[in-house]
Parts: sequence; structure tokens; C-alpha cells
Amino acid sequence: KILGDAGFPARIAWIRLLAARQPGLDLSRVGIFGGSAGGQTAMRAVLDHADFYKVAVADCGCHDNRMDKIWWNEQWMGFPVDESYAKSSNMEDAARLGGKLMLVVGALDDNVDPSSTMQVVQKLIDAGKDFELLVVPNGGHGVAESDYGNLRRARFLMRELAR
Repeated sequence: KILGDAGFPARIAWIRLLAARQPGLDLSRVGIFGGSAGGQTAMRAVLDHADFYKVAVADCGCHDNRMDKIWWNEQWMGFPVDESYAKSSNMEDAARLGGKLMLVVGALDDNVDPSSTMQVVQKLIDAGKDFELLVVPNGGHGVAESDYGNLRRARFLMRELAR
């Protein structure tokens, strides 16, 4: 019932420990990428932990577990649908965006409905948030890992982390 948490406190602690051993790591420029449930998690990083994660690329994310395929969500969030679903919803929290965000979605995704990304997009627009959106018309699930998606994702991350 805590998909929104995604283990971030432990992840951040681990990266800080790594940086203490590897002084070349710059903790002022940490980015994250994820697809599918990882896309939901990547966006959550710049909603809840923008003081640490400066940039996120979220590919084909299930940004609200109330609208995805129920069998997957029930195994992690339980049933019935309760307030924990809203607490893990990127759509509900879109106005809290604190880092740089690129959303990527394949218009033909048959795993996570592209409307999940579009609902988040509308909430970000409503909140006046700046973000980038890449929609690949013939793309399916995980399109950010295609040759074109990899190039766009890498350029975005490099540009935003260099600032």
C-alpha cells in the first residue's frame, strides 16, 4: 500500500554512502529513469524528493493505480481501493513537482494505458508546471528504451543535470 514510497529513504541513504566512498559523485546532480512501475517511481522522485533527485524521466508510467489493470495493482495495493491509492497517485500530487521532468509515452501502449500519462500532463498544466513530453505515435510499452527514446532521454538528462 505504499507504492509512492518506492524505498526512496533507503535509496537516498545508499547513494549518499556511495558518494562518501566515491568523491567524484556529485550529489547536486542526481537523476532517475524508470519505465512502467518504474516510470511512476521516477516521477515520484521529483514530487517527494526533489531536494535530492533533480531530474526524472518517466516512461509509460502508471501514474494513478486506480486506472491501471486491476490484477497488478491489487497485488501491491490491496483491495478494496482506498485512500492509499490516492496517496500513491502522481496525478493527485502533480502540483508538487519540484525537479525537472520528462514524460515519455507510446500512443499504442497496450500494457499501461497512455491516458494515465495524459491525465498527469493535464494536472501539470493546470498547476503551471514546466515539463517535457514525448509522445511516440506508433510506440508501445517502454518506448523510451527504443533507439529514438534512448537518444531523447539521454539528451534531456545530460542537459538538465549539466545546469
